[in-house]
Amino acid sequence: MTTDQKTIVADFQQVVNMSSKEIERWLATKESQSVGQKQDESESIGHQSGKKIIQILDKKGPDYTDDDVQHMQRVVSYVRRHSAQKPKGDIEHSRWRYSLMNWGHDPLKA
Repeated sequence: MTTDQKTIVADFQQVVNMSSKEIERWLATKESQSVGQKQDESESIGHQSGKKIIQILDKKGPDYTDDDVQHMQRVVSYVRRHSAQKPKGDIEHSRWRYSLMNWGHDPLKA
């Protein structure tokens, strides 16, 4: 694994603050399915990402594929970009939080 890939993995582990079980439970909720950009009537991009994150979290470092590392970079970029757009007021039941949770990040967790 290259230095760049190690940095991506470390960043991913920092921004994804939900366990695979937490993400799995979250993705089964109507709130999770109510947010995100969809192509056609299919599953949202964030929801698909959550499923991929579960697969990645269930692996060990040496088992990461190039596709896994590429997705980790995508997750890091999304979470950082979306986190910067935090709305004012209560976020607990916001679409903003729900979207981040689809990507493995719960902004209410310390």
